[in-house]
Amino acid sequence: MHFPALGSRRAIIDRRAISDNIVALAQAHNGDPMKLRLAIVGELRTALEQGRKEVARRLEAKPTRGRETVSAFAFLIDQILRLLYDATTHHLYPASNRSTGERIVLIAVGGYGRGEMAPYSDIDIGFITPWKPTGWTEQVIESMLYSLWDLGLKVGHSSRSIDETMRMANADLTVRTALLEARYIWGDRPLYEETAARFGAEVVQGTARAFIADKLAEREERHKRMGDSRYVVEPNVKEGKGGLRDLHTLFWIGKYVHRVQSVAELVDSGLLTQAELRQFQKAEDFLWAVRCHLHTITGRAEDRLTFDLQLEIATRMRFTARQGQSGVERFMRYYFLNAKTVGDLTAVFLAHLDDQFAAKGRRYIPAFFRRPKKLDGFILDRGRLALPDDNFFRDDPVRLLEIFALADRHGLSIHPSAMRAASRDAPHITAKVRRDPRANAAFLDVLTSPRDPETVLRWMNESSVFGRFIPDFRRVVAQMQFDMYHHYTVDEHTIRAIGLLSRIEKGELASEHPLSSEIMAKLISRRALYVAVLLHDIAKGRGGDHSILGAEVAEHLCPRLGLSDAETETVAWLVRYHLLMSATAFKRDLADYKTILDFADVVQSAERLKLLLCLTIVDIRAVGPGVWNSWKRQLLGDLYESAEEVLRLGHKLRGREERVAAKQAALQQALGLSDDDFRQFAKRLPESYWIAEPDDILVHNARHILASDGSPLSIAAEYYPQRGATLVTVYATDHPGLFYRIAGAIHLAGGNIIDARIHTTRDGVAVDNFLVQDPLGGAFHSPEQLQRIKVAIEDALANRHRLITKLEARPLPRTRAEAFRIAPNVLIDNKASNRFTVVEVNARDRPALLFALANALFQSKVTVHSAHVATYGERAVDTFYITDLLGGKIEAKGRLQTLERRLLEAAGGDVDIALQMA
Repeated sequence: MHFPALGSRRAIIDRRAISDNIVALAQAHNGDPMKLRLAIVGELRTALEQGRKEVARRLEAKPTRGRETVSAFAFLIDQILRLLYDATTHHLYPASNRSTGERIVLIAVGGYGRGEMAPYSDIDIGFITPWKPTGWTEQVIESMLYSLWDLGLKVGHSSRSIDETMRMANADLTVRTALLEARYIWGDRPLYEETAARFGAEVVQGTARAFIADKLAEREERHKRMGDSRYVVEPNVKEGKGGLRDLHTLFWIGKYVHRVQSVAELVDSGLLTQAELRQFQKAEDFLWAVRCHLHTITGRAEDRLTFDLQLEIATRMRFTARQGQSGVERFMRYYFLNAKTVGDLTAVFLAHLDDQFAAKGRRYIPAFFRRPKKLDGFILDRGRLALPDDNFFRDDPVRLLEIFALADRHGLSIHPSAMRAASRDAPHITAKVRRDPRANAAFLDVLTSPRDPETVLRWMNESSVFGRFIPDFRRVVAQMQFDMYHHYTVDEHTIRAIGLLSRIEKGELASEHPLSSEIMAKLISRRALYVAVLLHDIAKGRGGDHSILGAEVAEHLCPRLGLSDAETETVAWLVRYHLLMSATAFKRDLADYKTILDFADVVQSAERLKLLLCLTIVDIRAVGPGVWNSWKRQLLGDLYESAEEVLRLGHKLRGREERVAAKQAALQQALGLSDDDFRQFAKRLPESYWIAEPDDILVHNARHILASDGSPLSIAAEYYPQRGATLVTVYATDHPGLFYRIAGAIHLAGGNIIDARIHTTRDGVAVDNFLVQDPLGGAFHSPEQLQRIKVAIEDALANRHRLITKLEARPLPRTRAEAFRIAPNVLIDNKASNRFTVVEVNARDRPALLFALANALFQSKVTVHSAHVATYGERAVDTFYITDLLGGKIEAKGRLQTLERRLLEAAGGDVDIALQMA
């Protein structure tokens, strides 16, 4: 029997009882095959539903036992198919004396053939006949398929003769893989035996090497498609790196090479050890459990572990909050540790395989590499660093660090058997080894390597040596951050950031990061920067401010690594303030000189400023694809230049005046205006405008203003490629409520505001620049879309309809951010600016949030002078520089409390659009 471990089978489905019922139905409907088929389907549907409920109940009772669940589902489907086969061949299409051609066998292929079936997976089956199908076999196959579809099952099926099967298997890797796991279900047993024997002799024999190469290439392609990291925060349990498909690939290869029938037999063939088999089975059990929960919750074949499903599965699998980590973060950490196990097993398995083929003289590497050569006690085995004996690491655990430093220095890879020994012996890295100057020097050599630190650090992490040597790092291995902003686990994010820093230093990203590429070449504290990148997130998940806690880690760890007191102080400062530059650039008004002074006051030195810029850039870029863009580069560059000026000039304002003059000169040249005409134009615009806007927007705005020719309202909308967004400029007479009306109109037109810069000329005209994207993060391109935005703004400013009513009637699209609970928070700061009250609102991002906040500010009778919109995944941070209607700061306590309450209500969404217009 194929499911020996499955208990209480009759509770899932009682085949004998149902078979008796079908016989009774056949007698009752004698002579009416149509009615009989429907009655049989009805009987099987009831059995299928009851069986599904029983399996779901078992999963609920034992939520981590995935193998049991998938075996139970496969068993249930087996019995349904057998009953249907018997009913079809005995009652619907009986054939009294069949010819030798009227034979048929039903087989399970693919994962179902392996005896594993997730609740809503496709049922992959094959009908095999000796030769071309006869009239009778065609009737049987067609009837069975209709019955299966009537049962609501998704069926992947094929119907072939034995010859056709062999031909297809030789021509198509997918067919060959599916047939590799073919299993007899019901029908003509000798026909199955003949098919299996011919498959082994005609397809598998002598093609193992080609199959391995094809399967590994297929795996690489799949990983690229899925994001090529096993640490993406919304992983695909089936197809992703470290997922079920990777485990199955190992089994397929083992089965193809050694003709094994079960994973356990891979031990006998030398491809896995007994301990590795246990790891394989444990990881597979967990991943299957997760996949079964995904299917059960969604009621479909869903394999992507999205944020909302992570929450529910963590609860079902009984993960609870502990030590500063929520239940869902603990669940996902366990998921990533299992994915890491799958990766480790893959490396070991392929090493065994390589050795087995190499033993037969089939080596991929030229002969001169095969002679082992000594290298600091290590040896070279076919060009890879290997160990002279099995106790080499245990005899001197410092070698666990030295092997990676050697690999980096000489550009060598490490033999998988040495990696395996490193994983096994990593626990020998004790406090004594951590204090050893040789070990620390080797680690620092890898971290600050001018070659490829990312690759070698990743090897070090895979073997657990990294976490053993830096215990604080071990705490963040496989630790996810439950948000939509971070795409990777903390350890993966950190290693990627170090890789990016190395690439910037080597000049590989000069076109994307010209400023930091130039700076890296002149740094005095290069070593401190690499250590700071390593430590910037090291204290995440400890329940406090990770910047402050991380600085404390740095103070203890840096001296151990061999850094001087001055370097230690620099690293601790960088870790403590690693979020300062991005927070200032993205949430504050860089045209407000006090912003620059406050920032420079914390930074204090030009060297620290350079280090902080480089750290900030790699931190943002390593968050995930699509997070970095030209707008962020420009804002960080502006802040860097302004702060450098202050630090260089000793707080003189001259540099600022020079920048404004340079921008004005460039604009006058671009416009071709005379000195008098340009002077007239320039004096209308405040200094803050010249500082805030980049040169290309200054040109765009100036042409717009000059073309408006004194009109009270002029609107421009065009694609702005530097940001991948649409630039909407409104030139209009300033009045209270202008900002919130424009925000509401843009949302009504289907736009999402990602940045807003609001300026007022000295003669009372507003020049407002909005960057707008569609809800999926794309720009509005077509003339119709741009026209729709312009008309919506015109209508709103002319008060042609009640904005509130129209917005209430517009359904808000559901967003992924709804999986997160974020308590809104309002911070009001009267010290951040000399002229303005600065209000920062943190809230869950959603459509029309900016409109709701702008409306609340309008209700509070304040003037918005600039708005800065930053989004971090599901979290929005909107900052407003405001004054009262007379231009003064808002300082009355009662007024501030009312303002805070209104903004909190708007941010929370309860009173989203319910506030009535004044």
